[in-house]
This record gives sequence, structure tokens and C-alpha cells, in this order.
Amino acid sequence: MSMTTQYADVEPSREQVDAINGPVVLEFGAPWCSICMGTQDAIGAAMNDHPAVRHIKIEDGRGRPLGRSFRVKLWPTLVFMRDGAEVGRLVRPGSAGQIREALAQLQSPPGAV
Repeated sequence: MSMTTQYADVEPSREQVDAINGPVVLEFGAPWCSICMGTQDAIGAAMNDHPAVRHIKIEDGRGRPLGRSFRVKLWPTLVFMRDGAEVGRLVRPGSAGQIREALAQLQSPPGAV
């Protein structure tokens, strides 16, 4: 799977997100956020190198419970999950390399060094 370019029409519940099997990246942000827009090329480049990782873009903001459940405070925030458990997070990632490194760790078997 490659990068998702559109925000989800319907925000999934925390229970739905926690039930996802395999590696997934949740990207919290907003379509009008200039910092979010500025990181899209880096996120896309990194995601293209990891086609087995599911990418879900979630519009965040006031009254959005999923972002609150993950304690998202700044955008974009990338939450890296494996089998329903958070294994890492990047807040306002600075480069595709930083995102690739987190994706590589996400795809490593649990307990691998």
C-alpha cells in the first residue's frame, strides 16, 4: 500500500484502529495546515519504500476523539502501530529519512535489534 493522499471521510474509532493487524501509520493533521502540507513529499517518499505498511490520514482538531485518545498536540503527528499497539511516533517529522527509519523499525520483527 502506498501513501494515502486524502483524509479519511469518516474518522475510525479507537477500537477500530486498535483492531488493525499488521503495520499501520496514522497521520494526524488538517488539510489547511501548512506544516502538514509541507511534509507530504517526505511522507510520500518514505511510504513508497514500505508498500506493506498501511497509511491512514486522519483530520484532527477540536471534537475529534481519535486524536485526543492518542494525545496528539501538534500536526502532523505520525503514530506507528503494529497489531494495534503503538510502537513509535514522530511529531512534525523533518525528513523522509527520519520517517523511513521509523518505518523500518515498524516492519522489524518484535524484539529485533
